Amino acid sequence: MSAARPSDLDPALAARLKRDDHGLLAAVVQQWDTGEVLMVGWMDDEALHRTLTSGRCTYWSRSRQEYWVKGETSGHQQWVRSVALDCDGDTVLVKVDQVGAACHTGDRTCFDADVLAAVTAAPAQTGASALTAAPAEAR
Repeated sequence: MSAARPSDLDPALAARLKRDDHGLLAAVVQQWDTGEVLMVGWMDDEALHRTLTSGRCTYWSRSRQEYWVKGETSGHQQWVRSVALDCDGDTVLVKVDQVGAACHTGDRTCFDADVLAAVTAAPAQTGASALTAAPAEAR
C-alpha cells in the first residue's frame, strides 16, 4: 500500500472511506441536472477535501502522481453541486455543472466514443421476453 499523503480531510469522514491499495477511491462524475455520467476519476483524502471545500473537482493523477483540478488548464471546468459517499464507502458520486468537455479527448463524456454491443433487457411484461439486441448503430 502506498504511503498516505497528508490531508486536511475531516478525520470522521476519512475513517468512513475504504481506499484501494494506492489510497484512492473512485469518483463517478455526473452532470447534476441531466444525470449524464461524464467521467470517472480517482481521489485520495486530500483530493476529496479540496473538492468538498473549494467547489471545484480535484483528482489524483495516477500517471503523473499529482493533484489536478479539472479544467485548470483546459478550461473545461467542473463546478461541484453535491458529493455523496456510496454505501460501501469506496466510491463518491460527484454531481457537477460541467463546462465544456469532460473527457481529455474532447468528447462531452468519457463514455461517448466506444459504445459496446450488448444484449439489453427491460422488465418483463406479462410473459413476453424483454431481451433485445443492441441497435445496429451501437454495435
